[in-house]
Amino acid sequence: MSMIYATRVIARVVVGSGPTGEDAMIDELANDYDLAIIGSGSAAFAAAIHAVTLGADVILVEQGSIGGTCVNVGCVPSKALLAAAEARHVAMAQPFEGIVTNAGPTDMPSLMAGKRNLVESLRRAKYEDLADAYGFLVMPGVASFAADGTLRVHSQAAEDEYREIKATHYLIATGASPAIPAIPGLDSVEYLTSTTAMELSLVPERLLIIGANAVGLELAQLFCRLGAKVAIVEMRDRIAADEEPEISAMLHRVLADEGIEIFTDSSIDCVVGEGDNIHLKLTRAGQSLTLEGETLLVATGRFANTASLGLEYVGVSLGGRGEIAVDDQLRTTNAKIFAAGDVTGAPQLVSVAGQHGVIAVDNALRDAGRVVDYRTLPHVIFTTPQIASVGLTHEEAVLAGYHCESRVLELNAVPRALVNRDTRGLIKIVADRLSGSVLGIHLLADGAGDAILAGVYALEAHFSVDQLASIWAPYLTIAEAIRLGAQSFTRDVTMLSCCGS
Repeated sequence: MSMIYATRVIARVVVGSGPTGEDAMIDELANDYDLAIIGSGSAAFAAAIHAVTLGADVILVEQGSIGGTCVNVGCVPSKALLAAAEARHVAMAQPFEGIVTNAGPTDMPSLMAGKRNLVESLRRAKYEDLADAYGFLVMPGVASFAADGTLRVHSQAAEDEYREIKATHYLIATGASPAIPAIPGLDSVEYLTSTTAMELSLVPERLLIIGANAVGLELAQLFCRLGAKVAIVEMRDRIAADEEPEISAMLHRVLADEGIEIFTDSSIDCVVGEGDNIHLKLTRAGQSLTLEGETLLVATGRFANTASLGLEYVGVSLGGRGEIAVDDQLRTTNAKIFAAGDVTGAPQLVSVAGQHGVIAVDNALRDAGRVVDYRTLPHVIFTTPQIASVGLTHEEAVLAGYHCESRVLELNAVPRALVNRDTRGLIKIVADRLSGSVLGIHLLADGAGDAILAGVYALEAHFSVDQLASIWAPYLTIAEAIRLGAQSFTRDVTMLSCCGS
């Protein structure tokens, strides 16, 4: 591997020797790093791989499991369990005449064992083996900056043992963890987070969930379909409150039809544990009520993992939720230190983390001046039906100064949905009334997460509504809903034949 960036320095292994504060050198390694990365998740690995391909010498430091949130406790296990719950739900209630299916109780130990096998295989193939293949070191230990600006990696076996690492640049990619709200009584009961919920050995009989955004909604439907009775509490006036209101309203109806109780516009006064039960005491529309369950899940967002990094010693500023303040090139307030992924407070998506990692490396090692642009960033909530969006909502577009025109088309006008016997969903397209430019595309549909890629391309190419209405679309797909939604700006698409254009 060519060494094109840094001059050689010494990384020292040091043992703190107690109250005297004397240090003893126990080893010297002729190791100098162009880039030291704290974390080993999506952002960290994208950065490390890209840096190595540029010829840089790279080290990663990880205090937990290699692979970070996504593969271990986030996207991979949650979507694996959602797919299993969907299979059980379809077996219990599929819509086709002449087909008979059934499903028994959920065998949670077997389901969790399969999930763990998948996680372990992907962690090995996509992280551990790749580190070996690209030739960078993943060092176990707890990293923090010292007052002299060096990075100390403390041994997890003995806190007074640490290695000092010096690098030309540093990248912080430590991710985020579940945020726990200050609710009276919450600390007196056992509760689940998105991490621990995916390790349950039994399906809860009655599950209470605080929070109705992506994590809360996905896990609510997951456990409902596995056999739990589920109730969701949300402080805002609707579930999925960052989405278009028509999408929130229809998904509310879908989840309610599946048996999930939903309490929006509700404040939680306190949490009370009584024996094996947990009581949530709420105020809703001026009325007091109490919800009772055996298990409580807190899904109220995430907080950046920055508390123990010693950032105060190196002049790195933080935001209100502990996130690292970065500019549009992912530079922190210290010129040598960059940050990427969830720890920056950016949209908490693997696609963002991966792109952050690459951009940060280009700017750190090549001073490339690359900026992060979220204009065409899609996101998906993996309920059934899925929510998938790209671009601005109608409200966001108005706040941005556009004169907006929007159309909502329900899926009963989309042939694929009719064939699937599932018309629960809609598409909403937001456009600029003056120029006709498409500003946002929002889907609630089975398969919306796949179809939204067409919307990403349309926004990337600055399509007008007329262009979107006239492009080719594969017939009998959910993606065709995007074309039909665009056509609904100028015609009644219910008056088209199946293959009308």
